[in-house]
Amino acid sequence: MILKNSPVQKITFKNKSFYVKRDDLLHIDFSGNKARKFYYFLINEFPDIKRVVSYGSMQSNAMYSLSVLAKLKGWEFEYFSRINEKVLKNPNGNLKAALENGMKLKDIRDLELEIVKSDKNLFSNCKILDDILIIPEGGRCKEAEEGIKILATEIIEWAKEKNFKKLNLFLPSGTGTTALFLQKNLSQSPTFNFQFQVYTVPCVADKAYLKKQFFFLESNEKFHPTILNPPKKYRFGKLYKELYEIWLDLKKETGIEFDLLYDPIGFKTILTNFQFLISNPLLYVHQGGLKGNESMIARYKTKFGKI
Repeated sequence: MILKNSPVQKITFKNKSFYVKRDDLLHIDFSGNKARKFYYFLINEFPDIKRVVSYGSMQSNAMYSLSVLAKLKGWEFEYFSRINEKVLKNPNGNLKAALENGMKLKDIRDLELEIVKSDKNLFSNCKILDDILIIPEGGRCKEAEEGIKILATEIIEWAKEKNFKKLNLFLPSGTGTTALFLQKNLSQSPTFNFQFQVYTVPCVADKAYLKKQFFFLESNEKFHPTILNPPKKYRFGKLYKELYEIWLDLKKETGIEFDLLYDPIGFKTILTNFQFLISNPLLYVHQGGLKGNESMIARYKTKFGKI
């Protein structure tokens, strides 16, 4: 599978115009930032690998993408999570798709009995243990840089075509892996007289947590993106009516479906900082994750009814 160069689209939202890098259109089954993160494992051969193991939430975008990767490579896929039996009885979204791809879901409380044993740092980074490929939650690993480097190259070439000497980029972050490696590779570009600045917002925890994730992968702080705070503190995964509403408005005004977990916080942050961000042309990186919208929409409708 070869990932095509994703298009860039100019949009207007709330009477504000900027660009969107449509990484949601990379591939029907393998798209967004997870396709970029796992690209290294897609294009390289691992003849001794028989099984890939990871962990996280039961509706993780990374979980689904790993199930696609494992199916393409002919690997078994074991995924550890805190299992919700009610959700498991009627799976939808990422969970349903991953199970259909052959994922074996296991309770995270059994993790030590399976492979961790005395190694508490087993999931600290991607590694190979005998015939098992171990990938941390969300795909936070150095190997992710391979695919994100290609994303940076695509953005540089687009900026050249548009004759943009300066460019601001924005994307929301979980582990911050994509934002970090994007800033690093844009900063290291041999293209002189171009200035690229990546901005991001923490969606999983706070600024301190995100900074810690950056340092885990890159000690040189000059390659770190600029972190903006959201307009208010949002608890990760909790349902907020205003986030659902801005997601609906985005789809109505732009014709683009965005992720319902991260992107609403991203656009809330953009609108709060818009005058600052548009000091240069602004490019928003769409990171996919649309498979997970099915379960998120169901949760929102259960809580709020029709909005």
